[in-house]
Amino acid sequence: MSLNKADLRFDTAEEKSRFRHTASHILAQAVKRLYPNVKLAIGPSIAEGFYYDFDTETPFTAESLAAIEAEMKKIVAEDYPIERFELPPDEAKALIESQNEPYKLELFAEHADKGEPISFYRQGEFTDLCAGPHLTSTGAVKAFKLLSSTGAYWRGSEKNKMLTRIYGTAFPKKSLLDEHLAKLEEAKRRDHNKLGRELEMFTTVDIIGQGLPILLPRGARVVQLLQRFVEDEEQKRGYLLTKTPFFAKSDLYKISGHWDHYRDGMFIMGDEAKDEEVFALRPMTCPFQFMAYLNQARSYRDLPLRYAETSTLFRNEASGEMHGLIRVRQFTISEGHLAVTPAQLETEFKDCLDLAMFMLRTLGLDGDVSYRFSKWDQNNREKYIGEPLQWEKTQDLMRDILNSIGLVYEEADGEAAFYGPKLDIQIKNVHGKEDTLITIQIDFQLAERFGMLYTDTDGVKKHPIVIHRTSIGCYERTLALLIEKYAGAFPLWLAPEQVRILPIADRHNDYCKGVLDELVNAGIRATMDTRSEKIGFKIRDAQINKVPYMLVIGDKEESEVTLAVRSRRLGDLGSMFLDDFKAKVLLETAEKLKD
Repeated sequence: MSLNKADLRFDTAEEKSRFRHTASHILAQAVKRLYPNVKLAIGPSIAEGFYYDFDTETPFTAESLAAIEAEMKKIVAEDYPIERFELPPDEAKALIESQNEPYKLELFAEHADKGEPISFYRQGEFTDLCAGPHLTSTGAVKAFKLLSSTGAYWRGSEKNKMLTRIYGTAFPKKSLLDEHLAKLEEAKRRDHNKLGRELEMFTTVDIIGQGLPILLPRGARVVQLLQRFVEDEEQKRGYLLTKTPFFAKSDLYKISGHWDHYRDGMFIMGDEAKDEEVFALRPMTCPFQFMAYLNQARSYRDLPLRYAETSTLFRNEASGEMHGLIRVRQFTISEGHLAVTPAQLETEFKDCLDLAMFMLRTLGLDGDVSYRFSKWDQNNREKYIGEPLQWEKTQDLMRDILNSIGLVYEEADGEAAFYGPKLDIQIKNVHGKEDTLITIQIDFQLAERFGMLYTDTDGVKKHPIVIHRTSIGCYERTLALLIEKYAGAFPLWLAPEQVRILPIADRHNDYCKGVLDELVNAGIRATMDTRSEKIGFKIRDAQINKVPYMLVIGDKEESEVTLAVRSRRLGDLGSMFLDDFKAKVLLETAEKLKD
């Protein structure tokens, strides 16, 4: 059949979704042709492609995917019209039962009680229960690629059967597909979960557990540099440093509300049923810093009071959510809490955002962020504490602050903390998956719960408003994003190894050791490669390890008391005196250049 011009439109999110949803049905049709006993689950479009879940006794191999892709090409060439039709519930049920598709029958049952007609899509011999929409024919899907096959629980629940998911992507033109596949290859190259291990930044060990990475010396050094940078900047901005316990009795979390609203995400020790004292590892630092506030009486002159802490936190994330350093069960965060008067709230909130943006600009991550105003869900009130009027008033206040800044943001119901609304600074990893990196929250309730008071100018004791904030977010996640951003080639100021000294022969080691001592004593992170390898091998190894500067030293350099300097990025920089090179490195480090 002749192509419908509407089928070739690929500009809007809706057009891309319709196109790729059609590709998922072509995939399912091909699978059913080749493997008739496989059962169909669901096959939606997703941000960059599509997938379909199948119940199969044997996993799909690379050879299987190649055969399925070849069959899909046949279906496209056959150019079947795609026809939508509806059946009353009883006839729809009979059709699905005749197909022997139990997962489709389960989906049907969720809609059958509504009494509405059930929609199907037919292309050739293949008919699938589906709400659509789809293209008008299979022939429009000219360029596609099956990318991988993985396990996926039915309905995303570990309580259900593990199915086999095939991921793919599709475009109306081969050139668009080729461009996308090139991007995927670049993403694989930069993926922190692969590159971070290759560069010996971190590792994971099964007998330690999921979501509990070990930062190796190179990765630990980067995190240390970040922490020092953050703590120094926070001190400049009037923050007071605290150091609080990693765990506490359940009594503390019962006051804050975490026991009722966050307990499933906590690691708990002890059993109340056995009259044991119950403790829990902290999932956040706020109730501990509230206790620091309560250490003495406060007046309006003490406010704003800004507490900051480099906090190690523990959250019992689902095993299926674990991914490298992006989502872990133990992590470290630049956490802070501010006690403010109502008159101080807007200024302090803006200053928290200014600090966060300063951090992101310095790290080079500011171009990859978006903003989400996370609100409560008034239809799911049991998730939250406080009264509806309080929530609406606080959300209106936050919206006014965001608008006064001129921030472009999206609103999201149901994403607020249980005690108040928040601004989430969202960032995408190299694969396009979005996560929250930094949050700034307005808390209008916990100060009252904890009895936090200050004496105001009128002599009346009042509860402060609390701002919960992070300035750089989770250090592990930030490290992952930096590995991906710079493909492991960190800017000089963050590089775990700034300079590597490369003696050409063993007779140059003593001179090189003197250079090393000078650099290290100046605070430069330098090492020396004394292996009995050719200089070309040493240079290549330093390049592979993304070392910003290499100093090649032989007879000429030793006799002239100079250094032959190589840059990771620019190559040979020529001969330099040690003092000049040292000054260059220290200046670039201080300026925090992004290379």
